[in-house]
Amino acid sequence: MTRILVTAALGNVGREVALSCAALGMTVRATDRDEAKVRAQFPMLEAAALDFFDRRTWAPALLGCDYVFLLRPPPVGDMKTTLCPFLDLAYASGVKHVVFLSVARADEMKWVPHRKVELHLMKSAGAWTVLRPGFFAQNLQDAYRRDIVEDDRIYVPAGRGRVAFIDVADIGAVAARIFAEPAPHTGKFLTLTGPAAITFEEVVGTLSAVLERPIRYDAASIAGYAWHLRSKRGLSLTQLTIQTILHVGLRSGDAERVEPTVANILGREPRGMPQYIRDSAAIWRR
Repeated sequence: MTRILVTAALGNVGREVALSCAALGMTVRATDRDEAKVRAQFPMLEAAALDFFDRRTWAPALLGCDYVFLLRPPPVGDMKTTLCPFLDLAYASGVKHVVFLSVARADEMKWVPHRKVELHLMKSAGAWTVLRPGFFAQNLQDAYRRDIVEDDRIYVPAGRGRVAFIDVADIGAVAARIFAEPAPHTGKFLTLTGPAAITFEEVVGTLSAVLERPIRYDAASIAGYAWHLRSKRGLSLTQLTIQTILHVGLRSGDAERVEPTVANILGREPRGMPQYIRDSAAIWRR
């Protein structure tokens, strides 16, 4: 029986991957740092502790697994002592294929930690597929939620840039399909986007209509956004630098390209931002 190890299963993407694989009849071992929380959230799945800072947890989590969905948790910055040696152990333990969640344009942004993992995979003897998703629709419930709920606004330095937001549910479905039939996707870098590139003005327009209260988009300055993340949201200098650079890139169209990958793999169009907002409206209600 095929067994999938899903890392960071308590996060948005990991959760969707675990549920999508289980829906296809695969045995799923959901993992995260807190095994008790994993068991509570996924009582129908196998659960195990996996902490990239504690190598003692690696081998037990990998035992008996055929495939691995690998995601870099935000606190993990040094790939040489965490994800890269974990990959080596995974292949040595009998893992046949790894699906790694990277970021869009990682080959151009060589400073992102994900690129180091991509290069390590390329040098490995094992089979792999790299997913490069664009901006998540779920940023609205994570990075932007407090601004929407408390201030009725989205505040980012994206100018009038357009973004092909992708719903993480589609990322989970794509990963599950790859595990079900890995051969056609082996050794490939797959860029994942939503069905259309839209502006933040369009996003707040949908939010306003669904929530029945006016939500505005404030195009932040770079300095204003960095100050906001540091003083109001408590992000570290490293976190706010990365988040600021990624959002500034939206001004020049870094995330506006729409790719057909999701539709080609799933045989249907990806979920759009309006559908995500309608389905998740309770998140932003006061």
